[in-house]
Amino acid sequence: MFSFFKKLFGPGTDYKALQQAGAIIIDVRSPQEFDRGHIKGSKNIPVNIIQREIAAIKKWNKPIITVCQSGARSGMAKSALKGAGIEVYNGGSWLSLRSKLD
Repeated sequence: MFSFFKKLFGPGTDYKALQQAGAIIIDVRSPQEFDRGHIKGSKNIPVNIIQREIAAIKKWNKPIITVCQSGARSGMAKSALKGAGIEVYNGGSWLSLRSKLD
């Protein structure tokens, strides 16, 4: 099971270093979920609209870290962004990533 998650989220990604280097965290949960708690400074772009926001995200010219509740939706968002040529990392659960950034 561990190797599955390692493949899903990437081995040893240093999210804190990515954030310090200017990466932008996109929380792909619904606005209601985002309002109940999120990583400070993250942007809320729900996974169901991420495709239409790609042009704007590309203009940021920054690496992206996607997060959601469990890692599934952020994985879908990562695929869409990567397919558009954006440097993107799946941060998995926002709560888990938040603890790595503190």
